Amino acid sequence: MSTAPTAPTAPTAPTDPQGGTGGGHHARRFGLPIATALVMGNIIGGGIFLLPASVAPFGTISLVAFGILTAGALALALVFGKLARRHPKTGGPYVYAREAFGDFAGFLAAWSYWITAWVSNAALAVAAVGYLDVLVPVHESTAATIGAALLLQWLPALANLAGTRYVGAVQLVATVLKFVPLLLVAVGGFFFFDSANLGPFRAGDDSALGAVSASAAILLFSYLGVESAAVSAGEVRDPRRNVGRATVLGTLAAAGLYLLTMVSVFGTVPHDTLVSSSAPFADSVNLMFGGSWGGAAVACMALVSMVGALNGWTLLSAQTPYAAARDGLFPQVFTVKRRGVPTVGVLVTVVLASLLTVYNYTAGPSGVFEILVLVTTFTATVPYLLSAAAQIYFLLSGRADRVQRSRLVRDTVLALAAFGFSLWLVAGSGHAAVYQGVLFLFAGVLVHAWMAARKRAAGTA
Repeated sequence: MSTAPTAPTAPTAPTDPQGGTGGGHHARRFGLPIATALVMGNIIGGGIFLLPASVAPFGTISLVAFGILTAGALALALVFGKLARRHPKTGGPYVYAREAFGDFAGFLAAWSYWITAWVSNAALAVAAVGYLDVLVPVHESTAATIGAALLLQWLPALANLAGTRYVGAVQLVATVLKFVPLLLVAVGGFFFFDSANLGPFRAGDDSALGAVSASAAILLFSYLGVESAAVSAGEVRDPRRNVGRATVLGTLAAAGLYLLTMVSVFGTVPHDTLVSSSAPFADSVNLMFGGSWGGAAVACMALVSMVGALNGWTLLSAQTPYAAARDGLFPQVFTVKRRGVPTVGVLVTVVLASLLTVYNYTAGPSGVFEILVLVTTFTATVPYLLSAAAQIYFLLSGRADRVQRSRLVRDTVLALAAFGFSLWLVAGSGHAAVYQGVLFLFAGVLVHAWMAARKRAAGTA
């Protein structure tokens, strides 16, 4: 999961675990293959290891939702590619919203993206606890579960505070181990596939449309990162050409692997077991090969992978307010850096994620991962909506340097589709997630008012 204008340096969401912020003045270092790998690697984070169980209560209709979600993600990918052609600089949705609608819209895009990042950390920690439970039972006690989730958040935070060198070392190991269980289940699952395990097509009481919307809202978590190349556009060679291509290719590659693993898990783990599973990939491998050694090995790799995802996203969560603070849109305290890491951003991020984890567990441990994922769905769609709206604005503004007349109708339909798709995901997030997400979002309005007042006072002093 990760997330791309001439102006002050845009808030970057560096997808590079080494901590590069990717400003517009940086040398363009990588071309299409690495940009594609960047998108694919960031989309395939740690959340996939729990998502099959999260959508199983809806039945196999969730695979239909996955197909629609993939089409919508591709529409977003194409829109990001078009926007990157017009503004080939680092910053992604923040850049597009600010260019089209001014500082306030840009701030909302940056703020909501930052919320998405640290709420995702809380969700990843909850998912990681599910696999930790395979190795060391912790779910029998709420206190032990909370303690494990907090430990899994603070260890990557401490690695970040130690410096970017340690962040990179952890990330390298985690990236390698991430693909082993995914490929094992994706390929091996088809040799043990049993259609009797799939369960009902529509398992819940929701209507077909409601089930598709609700499961798609959860599954969006697996596509966070579609904007990665756009965010890093300032470091991509020939970004006008390569950002769009890398975004589409990376999204397609990730979608293919996701589909294989989802179908394999659905076909190897009985539906009744999958619904209550806290480690579906471990369960799948155990059922393939018998015993528990395979599941334990997969649990270890999945756990390392998710800790690695937390490691990278902790840095990303800190870099976003760091760069925004350099633009004067976030408090200046976020610009404090030591050993190449924005230390204040790391600490604020891990504290907020920890508080959110404790709140959701104490409010009711059932479905904590799903609640947190749906909050990120809401907050992630805010910059997506603003980006699609910015594209519509650019297309309809009539400026010759922004509009390709021969493709105006096609690009407008694509932007409208991306906007409608994002709006549909907001509707599918559910009341509880929208409630929490709106509170987080509106809290930012006060921050923007404070920063805007300080900026104005400094300008008139």
